Amino acid sequence: MGKHKRLILSVLGVACAALALFLIAVHLTVTGAAEGRELDAASGEPFSVVIVPGAAVRETGKPSDILSDRLLTALELYWSGRVEKFLLSGDHGRAEYDEVNPMRRFLLAHDVPPEDIFLDHAGFDTYDTMYRARHVFQVERALVVTQDFHLPRAIYLARAVGIDAYGVPADRQPYVKIDSFKRREWLAQAKAVLDVWFGSKPTYVGDVIPMAGDGRVTWDEE
Repeated sequence: MGKHKRLILSVLGVACAALALFLIAVHLTVTGAAEGRELDAASGEPFSVVIVPGAAVRETGKPSDILSDRLLTALELYWSGRVEKFLLSGDHGRAEYDEVNPMRRFLLAHDVPPEDIFLDHAGFDTYDTMYRARHVFQVERALVVTQDFHLPRAIYLARAVGIDAYGVPADRQPYVKIDSFKRREWLAQAKAVLDVWFGSKPTYVGDVIPMAGDGRVTWDEE
């Protein structure tokens, strides 16, 4: 092997090792921020708001299994009196793709009063969701409902932007692509930490919409 090839391999080896150490440090940072903040859905102290991050929606317009389970878990919290309002945050950045209105219709079909449903149409990722929850919707304390693989990152980001957040896992069934989701979560955690370190701004901020009012002010369709 030539001298130049050995040098290139050495540099690549050092870079890979540095990347691995960075990802491990990121993972420990994220999971450490969420430690002790996972609560049981069945009982516990009340919160005024439950934040439900968006996820994929089927071509039929129905929530995917992952999103349905988040909504069902949030519903359990609502009907048990643990939470008072829903903040449904997802990607509705283009007319042909909409996560938040299928979430809204799901809750309405389960008899949730419309005034208790707030929509964040610009929750394009978890950082945007939590930043906007704090700065647009004025949320200071909340429960976050999502799957186990995503919960530490969601809590970490919520706390990083100033929300006293606790999480409830929404894993109600096995998920077909769960291994892929878990692998991608390492990179998603890295992006989350970098967003916090560099003080990133969400794609949209917008006017303040306090959640003390009627959620229908956030709807774009009836």
